[in-house]
Amino acid sequence: MTNRPTTVTITGGGGQIGYALMFRIAAGDMLGPDVPVRLRLLEIPHGMRSAEGAALELQDCAFPLLREIEITDDPLTAFDGTHIAMLVGARPRSAGMERADLLAANAGIFGPQGAAIGAVADDDVRVVVVGNPANTNALIAAASAGPDVPVERFTALTRLDHNRAVGQLAETLQVGAGEIADVVIWGNHSATQFPDVSHAILPDGMPVLEALAERLGGRDAATAWLDDVFIPRVAKRGAEIIEVRGSSSVASAANAAIDHVRDEQLGTRRGMTSAAVVSHGEYGVPEGLVCSFPVISRGDGYEVVEGLDLDERARQRVAASVDELVAERDAVRALGVL
Repeated sequence: MTNRPTTVTITGGGGQIGYALMFRIAAGDMLGPDVPVRLRLLEIPHGMRSAEGAALELQDCAFPLLREIEITDDPLTAFDGTHIAMLVGARPRSAGMERADLLAANAGIFGPQGAAIGAVADDDVRVVVVGNPANTNALIAAASAGPDVPVERFTALTRLDHNRAVGQLAETLQVGAGEIADVVIWGNHSATQFPDVSHAILPDGMPVLEALAERLGGRDAATAWLDDVFIPRVAKRGAEIIEVRGSSSVASAANAAIDHVRDEQLGTRRGMTSAAVVSHGEYGVPEGLVCSFPVISRGDGYEVVEGLDLDERARQRVAASVDELVAERDAVRALGVL
């Protein structure tokens, strides 16, 4: 094997999502079975021992594709020459914490990381932000990277929401998840997101809306299920998992991050998927916001699929989520970050 190793940097490398990510990346699940990888784990000082333990396990797995693993608490070392940056570590919201305080705390994380990426990463670096609030953290990182890294290189993860939506539809329609194409997540990775099935289809070309109507007893019943069950459950799935499992989503978040990078790097395979990318005014979304759109990739980054029809109901839901993104951007601007 003579391929040059791809350097992948994972922040929060000692955390649970980072732990779930690194073994699958080293096994080739993200970049393919012929692409060797070099892993860099960025941690804060008190997380270093956990990351070091994970590195020992990686060594014990003897993955043929894993060329090197390095653990550091220095962003400049972590991002030096990196090709793919997966920004996982973030400040979670604690009880009683105001959203402005959450944004300020994360600006102190993602600003310096963005600056380090701009200073030392590979010229063709691609960045996905997983840590929440992911959309606005990506906005902060992109702004901090400076002019040498195009803002289009920065994305935020809404693939987890996308996968959750597909999973709910598959269960209701009693089909395999792989049979459902062209679901779209619009807006923010938050409770305001809009999981849109109006363009989704099954392998025989049957619209998912028609299949739902058949399954649930008519179009009105399908619409009621979408509004009252499906959309709220997708938006609140993370809270549901915390309540049932006792801790937050880990494996599903890591899986979604791998899906996101794989499709960006290797190309989408069937129809559209969802990713939060920097808006250039598509669908009336203010330029510069990191917003979830329908996207495709040909292996050279995500591009927004334009020209989809949105009815009034959909436009209102998208607008509500975009308004939240604008409010977050304005709050960060007030902090002097942007």
